Amino acid sequence: MSKSQILNLLERAAARLGTVSETPNLDAQVLLAEITGKPRTWVMSHLELELDANQLACLQSAMRRLGKGESLPYVLGHWSFFGLDLEITPEVLIPRPETELMIEKALDWLRRLPERRTVADVGTGSGCIAVALAVHIPSLHLLATDISPSALEVAKRNARKFGVEQHIDFVACDLLPPHPDPLPTDEHFDLICANLPYIPTETLQKLRIYGREPSLALDGGPDGLDLIRRLIGLSQEWLAPDGMLLLELESSQGAAVLSLAYDFFSEAQILLHQDLAGHDRLLEIHLPGQL
Repeated sequence: MSKSQILNLLERAAARLGTVSETPNLDAQVLLAEITGKPRTWVMSHLELELDANQLACLQSAMRRLGKGESLPYVLGHWSFFGLDLEITPEVLIPRPETELMIEKALDWLRRLPERRTVADVGTGSGCIAVALAVHIPSLHLLATDISPSALEVAKRNARKFGVEQHIDFVACDLLPPHPDPLPTDEHFDLICANLPYIPTETLQKLRIYGREPSLALDGGPDGLDLIRRLIGLSQEWLAPDGMLLLELESSQGAAVLSLAYDFFSEAQILLHQDLAGHDRLLEIHLPGQL
């Protein structure tokens, strides 16, 4: 296959991905790398390579699925997050780079406080947060919850893939179990992390991801804060003294979530962190030493 033909395949794939991706050219390269079994950088430096019949058939099948609006990570069956190649299925939200800010903040806090080792990942989805934390700090004991049993199965498989399943308890529930509950964890968590659905219902229905990723993982109710509001309230029972809550939020919600947090935690230290694009992205609530 000539160089021009490979470039043509990349252009066709990028055009197809343009309806479902903000980075169609990059994703087209990722798709070709998957098909060839080579690193993306290798593919781009070997544009003279030839695809065999099986590879062409796989590419055509993937292109058909993409043409129907299916997102690339679901077509591939896996996606990278914080250096981990995670299994991804249509039952879970596709991990976003923005969520890596939460991992960085959590790891920094946990490494500075080696006595703090109980963590809850609320609404775990693919398990990306819980698995990433467990991989980097093997002494952690985590509870990963999700209302979707199908999502929990994906999270369990990712935990097994990276050998951290013994450090994570998976529980199907709505946010957190009733407190206290006979769980293998302590009665309080040192750290609670959550990337909950935060898109307002009306806004979600206008986005191109609507219907392409599970609405259960995206729909945050009329103002986008239904689940965030509930978890902030529940965390009063679950957070240990001097514990920390990390919540991912939609970039326009910063002021509203700050106000909400101060309503529940008037004595806490509350910070709002921005992502690499300068958008409000992560709320940090640090409880005082005495509840």
